[in-house]
Amino acid sequence: MIEALIGFGLIFFLALLRVPLAFAMGMVGFGGVWLTRGLQPALASTAQVVYETGFAYTLSVIPLFILMGNFVARAGLAHELFQAAYAFIGHVRGGLAHATIAACAGFGAICGSSIATAATMSKVAYPSMRKLGYSAPLSTGVMAAGGTLGIMIPPSTIMVIYGIITQTNIGKLFAAGVIPGLLTAASLMGVVAIVTARDPEHAPPGERTSWPDRWKALAGIWGVALLVVVVLGGIYGGLFTATEGAGFGAFGAFLFALARRRMTWAVLFQVLVESARTTAMLFTLLIAATIFANFVNFTTMPNDLKEWITHLGLSPVMVIAAMMVIYVILGTVMEELTMVLLTIPLFFPIVTALGFDPVWFGVLIVMVVQIGLISPPVGMNLFVLNSLLPDVGLGQIFRGCWPFVAVMVLMLGLLIAFPQLSLWLPSLMK
Repeated sequence: MIEALIGFGLIFFLALLRVPLAFAMGMVGFGGVWLTRGLQPALASTAQVVYETGFAYTLSVIPLFILMGNFVARAGLAHELFQAAYAFIGHVRGGLAHATIAACAGFGAICGSSIATAATMSKVAYPSMRKLGYSAPLSTGVMAAGGTLGIMIPPSTIMVIYGIITQTNIGKLFAAGVIPGLLTAASLMGVVAIVTARDPEHAPPGERTSWPDRWKALAGIWGVALLVVVVLGGIYGGLFTATEGAGFGAFGAFLFALARRRMTWAVLFQVLVESARTTAMLFTLLIAATIFANFVNFTTMPNDLKEWITHLGLSPVMVIAAMMVIYVILGTVMEELTMVLLTIPLFFPIVTALGFDPVWFGVLIVMVVQIGLISPPVGMNLFVLNSLLPDVGLGQIFRGCWPFVAVMVLMLGLLIAFPQLSLWLPSLMK
């Protein structure tokens, strides 16, 4: 166990020296296997990890969903989602904020990235909120929190990574995120309602849209609906795998961008380069995390931790709750993907040993990642908005996100207390 603890300490030390996390995990993992097993096993293990990761068929779902999200963003489907949501609820107090959350949920169903969702909505929704007189803290809080729906409502990049690391069925993970994602969206709208009721000046109501215009706006989102039905419906119905669904989704999104005359050769090149860059980053992190996880598994730490928790005499649910507290705290000081990749090798064996469903635990992981994405001081969504909205100070963004952090923590407790919220839909899959 001492070797693993030293390994974790070295990773944090290298991170403080601003060594990229992938290099830190890879070097420590390789060095740890070298010292505990020898140079030849370390070289063989590392080569095997690199080869298997690069040629794994299941991993091809990652670049395909990333490509799908980039094509969707270029096709302008996010704007139609926002317009449709605003047409129905924009006239109520806080209507623009409610519409932004609804649009984030819809965009998340065809994107899979929290940062991409928040960044896209900042371009689509913020100009309208600023024009109508919305306060900067509420506007940015809504966009930051709404953006996190992109990783809970499937497809989700985090779910894919979790599923690959833990060998959990990705299709079932996607199904498990639907109800929690919709409940989270409803709870965020509840926060908007409370904030605007206490201080109406935060969000004045917009203009009422006529019913003919509402139906017209609703008809404009048929492309989004079709993609969701084809991709997620096909996966849930057992017609094709998650990887095949991602391929259909990427191709469909490309056709929509092409049909809307948004796809030029320059744009296509930009989309492919951006997708390749993001994929390379994720694969490098996955390879490094696997190398480090192999080192941890060579030590006695996983078994020692299980025995220690058993001797504590805590109930299994209390153990899960303690893990979630650790995750929420880590999310305030660590980048979220880093947090997941570092901790899953430690916590997942304990979860399975306690008899919990890995699909349910995966949903909990996504929820703590959502919380971390909007938790000051290092929430990624907050800094994305700060870079895209230079007229809004980081302090205002921090202030606007706290009510949404609080309600997500409550949602996390609800998912722990009622596992069927996550497990009911997966239980219906073939």
